[in-house]
Amino acid sequence: MTDTGDPAVDGDGLDAAFAETVRRTGASVGALYLLSTDEQVLCLDVLSGAPAELAEPWARVPVAAPAPVAVAVREERMVWVGSQSEMARSYPRTAMALPYPLALAAAPVIGVRPWGALLLMWPATRPPYMTGREQGNIASSCRRLARLIEEAVERGRPPAGDALPRVLPAGAGRRDAGPAMAAADFVERLPGGSCALDLAGRFTYLSSGACTLLGRDAGELLGTLPWQSLRWLDDPAYEDRYRSTVLSREPVSFTACRPPGQWLEFHLYPDASGISVRIVPSGAQALLPVAAPRQVVSAAAPSRIGQLYQLTHLAAALTEVVGVQDVVDLIADQIMPAFGAQGLVLSTAEAGRLRIIGYRGYSPRTIERLDALPLDTGFTPAGHTLDSGIPGFFSDREEMRRIYPEAPQISGKHAWAFLPLIVSGRPVGICVLSYEHPHDFPAAERAVLTSLAGLIAQALDRARLYDTKHDLAHALQQALLPRTLPAIDGLRVAARYLPATRGMDIGGDFYDLIRLDDTAAAAVIGDVQGHNVAAAALMGQVRTGVHAHATFGTTPDRVLAGTNRLLTDLGLDLFTSCLYARVDFAGRRVALASAGHPPPLLRLPGRPARPLDMPPGPLLGIDPDAEFPVTEIPLVPGLMLAFYTDGLIETPGVDLDDSMNQLAEELDRAEDGDLDALVDTLLRTSGTAGKRTDDVALLVIQYTDR
Repeated sequence: MTDTGDPAVDGDGLDAAFAETVRRTGASVGALYLLSTDEQVLCLDVLSGAPAELAEPWARVPVAAPAPVAVAVREERMVWVGSQSEMARSYPRTAMALPYPLALAAAPVIGVRPWGALLLMWPATRPPYMTGREQGNIASSCRRLARLIEEAVERGRPPAGDALPRVLPAGAGRRDAGPAMAAADFVERLPGGSCALDLAGRFTYLSSGACTLLGRDAGELLGTLPWQSLRWLDDPAYEDRYRSTVLSREPVSFTACRPPGQWLEFHLYPDASGISVRIVPSGAQALLPVAAPRQVVSAAAPSRIGQLYQLTHLAAALTEVVGVQDVVDLIADQIMPAFGAQGLVLSTAEAGRLRIIGYRGYSPRTIERLDALPLDTGFTPAGHTLDSGIPGFFSDREEMRRIYPEAPQISGKHAWAFLPLIVSGRPVGICVLSYEHPHDFPAAERAVLTSLAGLIAQALDRARLYDTKHDLAHALQQALLPRTLPAIDGLRVAARYLPATRGMDIGGDFYDLIRLDDTAAAAVIGDVQGHNVAAAALMGQVRTGVHAHATFGTTPDRVLAGTNRLLTDLGLDLFTSCLYARVDFAGRRVALASAGHPPPLLRLPGRPARPLDMPPGPLLGIDPDAEFPVTEIPLVPGLMLAFYTDGLIETPGVDLDDSMNQLAEELDRAEDGDLDALVDTLLRTSGTAGKRTDDVALLVIQYTDR
């Protein structure tokens, strides 16, 4: 990730407005995220106060992720985290990747539509709360950023893409030669050594004393990273001190041994433009016995703390994925950018072949040629890698062509990492990361990728099991629900069934419309306890039982009583709520009985909609001798009844009566010209829209006279 200059972007003033916001709020680090075209991922667009390398794990944040910027966009509200302990409580995954004392605010950038989020970070020295005035300033800045983004979009610039984030340099005034020389002379007179680092961690200045203590000339060190140019500083602990200084803006000290035995104290003092470092011999440590020279970090361990944080962050993310597509999206959105890859192919081993289940950076035609290759294929290294369990790394085309001459021509890539996915000795599949240019794979990177492959394998194995169970239950439930509702003269009908949000199993909500004879019909809705295959199977039994008893033309209480005896005889541990309504066209009456189900909403012409006042009986499957009171209402032209399950009204912290009254108000406002549109309106405006934790069934009937 590097600093890029996009003239179109700079011309619209977005960078200037962003930089002014960071400066005015006093934030030490600022970041602007923009939504991708499909609005599923937040892409880092502009960064200030930190090098781009530190932001690699968060360059692309899925909107569904449990991260502050994602929450700010999803819930369209400002997120404030005032301390490290609060971060650990509210956002544990983010806390693992940012284990530094700091405060953080994430605010949505919204104009004519949501565009992204603004992220601001402060040192922990600031108060652990945000005033109303500060919140107002940030909200105002977000509105200004949204207007600038919209102006850029009107000029044809896409709001976000695959471009690398722009890193805004810290402003610094130019100094005359006189004061600069005086400052240099001042530093040279100080004991020990002094040096300066920019926010990317590179040397920008070294005094002669610093060069002496570090044992290298200034020309060899300027522009380099300390842990790369000074091998004895190549330790994750030392790089972590630098990261802590940059992100927390607090002074940090540590001691390091320069071989063969000289201990040095490093004191880091940060500000918005860089880090000043004082280096002095360690008096206390110098009296200790000379330590043996530190051995070079083994190839089996990452040499950079950033890679360790990336691995921790990605490991936490992999534990939270649910389905196979979630695994594919996580690898594409977070793992590929973290390792600079431009291509991905994820395959599973099925029936002796490699079936591609996800990819990025390839054309569909290429994927078609690579799909379903046999496990013993010699076309690519995939089969051999999976059979041996040993990752394969190819740094350039020549290296690949020597063994697999056709593979480079098909893929069009220039470097590859083939990672076998194995769980408990059982091959699950293979993950291939590819590059559009030659790419060296240092030992540290190979170690991280190999470790990551094991985590991906476990996540993929769990995801496949989940998808199989989810698809089976969903197919079972859909088979048990009515494919179409019968057309009944005098009734307009619309219905919907919505499964719970992803991550939940399938439940037992059901509905039905039954033609009893030429003068009567019945409407039924119910909810079986639980969210699994057993609930879906019981739902089918309940629906069949209700249908069987209803066809005898009996009253609602007898229909529910007969179904109740059936369930108690089965001896199941699951209980069911049910609401049955018999519409008598000849007698112009509607008779209703409830087994612990929420009452329907009643809307009459010229009157406000309201929940129907009716006494409920007990849930089905508890008491074989239970009775179910019957409520009757007149059947008048224009009468509308809305039957629903509790998934439509249950919201944590909200009283059920309040939720039912709110739903009645929405029904009152909705136009009844098109019942399908009315049903969609009720689902869209309900308090659970977009964050359902339970299935929803909704059935609306309206009497139009015969």
